[in-house]
Amino acid sequence: MVTESPHVTSYDAELLDRAEALRADAELMDEYARRLRAIADTLAGCPAAPEWSRPTLQRQAAACITAAEQLRTAAKALHTHAAAGD
Repeated sequence: MVTESPHVTSYDAELLDRAEALRADAELMDEYARRLRAIADTLAGCPAAPEWSRPTLQRQAAACITAAEQLRTAAKALHTHAAAGD
């Protein structure tokens, strides 16, 4: 919360807002990964699906999970920086 410290500047508040946006983006990436895996699972039971489709979707889902982790790391760093009042 922006009012955590009396020393929080408008710059710090912007960083905290950006950190929250990054966390929200991470949640979206987790949801995209879940959807991609669900599609891959659905295609596993479809004989007409191209052979490459399921592994490709699984790789894309893994990339989404990696992106979500990186977004959370960036959010944490921004939050730490803003909270320190640097």
